[in-house]
Amino acid sequence: MRSVFSIYLRDLRRTATNPAAAVIIAGLVFLPSLYAWFNIEASWDPYAQTGGIAIAVANEDAGTTVRGKPVNAGKEIAANLAANKSVGWTFVDRDEAMRGVKHGDYYAAIVIPDNFSASLATLLAAEPSPATLDYYVNEKINAIAPKVTSKGASSVVEEVSQSFVETASGIIFDIFNEVGSELEESLPSIEKVKALIFKLEASFPEINDAVNTAQQDIGTANRIVGKAQARLPDVAKLAQDGQTLAERTGSLLKQGRTALAQMNPQIKQDLLNLQALAGAAKSVTALLEGADPDLDVARTAAAGAAKRLRIGADVAGRLADLLGRLDTLAGSSALAPHAAKLKQVQTNMSQQAKLLDDIADAAARGEAPAAALADRLNALAGEAEAALSGLIGSYDSEIAPRIDAALAKAADAAGSAQSVLAGASTALPDVKRVLADAAAGLGTGGAELAKVKAELPAAQRKIAEIAGKIRTFEKDNNLAEIISLLRHDAQKESAFFAAPVVLKENKLYPIPNYGSAMSPFFTTLSLWVGAVLLVSVMSVDVSEPGLSYRSSQIYFGRYLTMGTLAVLQSVCVTLGDIYILDAYVARPGWFILFGMLLSAVFMLIVYTLVSVFGNVGKALAIVMLVLQLGGAGGTFPIQMAPPFFQQIHPYLPFTYAISMMREAVGGILWDVVQRAYIYMIVYAAAALALGLALKRPINRLTAGSVRKAKESRLLH
Repeated sequence: MRSVFSIYLRDLRRTATNPAAAVIIAGLVFLPSLYAWFNIEASWDPYAQTGGIAIAVANEDAGTTVRGKPVNAGKEIAANLAANKSVGWTFVDRDEAMRGVKHGDYYAAIVIPDNFSASLATLLAAEPSPATLDYYVNEKINAIAPKVTSKGASSVVEEVSQSFVETASGIIFDIFNEVGSELEESLPSIEKVKALIFKLEASFPEINDAVNTAQQDIGTANRIVGKAQARLPDVAKLAQDGQTLAERTGSLLKQGRTALAQMNPQIKQDLLNLQALAGAAKSVTALLEGADPDLDVARTAAAGAAKRLRIGADVAGRLADLLGRLDTLAGSSALAPHAAKLKQVQTNMSQQAKLLDDIADAAARGEAPAAALADRLNALAGEAEAALSGLIGSYDSEIAPRIDAALAKAADAAGSAQSVLAGASTALPDVKRVLADAAAGLGTGGAELAKVKAELPAAQRKIAEIAGKIRTFEKDNNLAEIISLLRHDAQKESAFFAAPVVLKENKLYPIPNYGSAMSPFFTTLSLWVGAVLLVSVMSVDVSEPGLSYRSSQIYFGRYLTMGTLAVLQSVCVTLGDIYILDAYVARPGWFILFGMLLSAVFMLIVYTLVSVFGNVGKALAIVMLVLQLGGAGGTFPIQMAPPFFQQIHPYLPFTYAISMMREAVGGILWDVVQRAYIYMIVYAAAALALGLALKRPINRLTAGSVRKAKESRLLH
């Protein structure tokens, strides 16, 4: 041990007394810091600089007319993009856009075709067709820029789609509102027509009695017939008004049926969204598995999942109410089983939210939730997923056809009302003629009374037939409920269909910028580079005239020197990250200590390779560096790497070194740090075992070749 420290102390003394060596060693200590700092600074916040990425926009949209109003979606898109400074939108014509993309003046181009607005307007046509934006990208200019421009183009499509869905659904619900308003305004007239027809039907016995007694009291008969004749003009006018209203109602209901059929994919998408949301609780119970679950994470996840499930329960309830109203409108129960399932899903999601609240409360108190609570939550989530899966599976074959049938029945009911009122209008002239004849008969005397009496039954049958049709319509349909369904708030309904689910982002361990997030990788990388620099410049052998050391003494003695310099490299890098670059580090003290540990381990690995294998060891250290750049998951998630790098990922020192540094930057989970620390100790132990076991025999074996290499004066 004394010999080991004598080597170490002699190295320190020579460094302190030799200015040239001191300058070189100081440079070796400082150089890795430059490597880390420049890389971190270069990647500090690249996504905040995307305003300089030029994307050409060529608007050729000719516009169109929708329900008599001019619409030009291309101009609206261009105006929105002009106000969006996140990307360098440049507005040119098609020729300039294509030339600029080919020559690299623009990274990409979006061309809005001349039929863009017209294609969007086909929603209200029998065969709608989607609108298309032409997107061109030059992928040879830069590897990352196409991803940024593609995101920009996707955001344009998403914004247009959401705005269009909201606008289109608003038009549909405005139509429904218009129908409902007209029905509501005309409801008193409709009720008055119905009351007059029923009253006329009830008056026929009185008319018959009057005819029977007319011979005895002509004056009384004349008054009764006059009363009936006085009422007929009002009945005729009301029947004509009702027939016109029924025609408009039928037409509008047919439009509503077509419009609602267009919304079937959105309703099915709502069911798919609910199915995805139904299993959200399982991710919370997964966090509770294990001997020592993280209660803070579980509490946050449980609270978030509970909130989303309550929103899902509200959506399920709205869909169930819609199906219920359609059943009421159709006068059937065809959609009742599906509405009942949605109500069950609503209750299920509310129960899940309550259980998640209990789990969050328990976690907030520091108590692990009972296993039975988690099992019940998983069971409820499975039931909800199964119920929604059944609804989705039967949507196209059962639910959608029944919705269409309900609206068809409403349209048929409107047609029936039209037929009833048309029949009334047709029959009233006959009644008028009969009453006129009765009046004439009464006027001319009892001779004509028998003829009037013979024609009265036919008029009575026609009025009874009209009244019967009205009663049948009222039995199968409820006009007040139809009006209530059509009068829903159009803005709220269209806003809901445009964005039925809202994503609430909750950041765990937030890091304010990309450079700080990349500091664990570049810092770890610079420490390995620093170790390689040390063994490349400094000698791993000890040659002192008159002194003889064993290989193990040389191994440990020179490692103490290089390990000390490596730790100084780490201190320089980590302090510069924190205080020069002002990188975000949640736990600065641990960041510095972890860096010192990693430097010591990396130096031991690299030093052992060079001490045992010589120049070949330097090459091995560089090969390990190259493999770890792609296989440690420092930049992209390792799941995105090719299979080879995914397979070597668990065995690389960088994997656990970067993980340890990330904990200090974002917030420490000690079980993660403990696992990384154990792996670092394993790597250090393996390096020590390799150095102690192989240094002496391999050095003796390669002594001749090393001597020959030095004689060439090209290698040292």
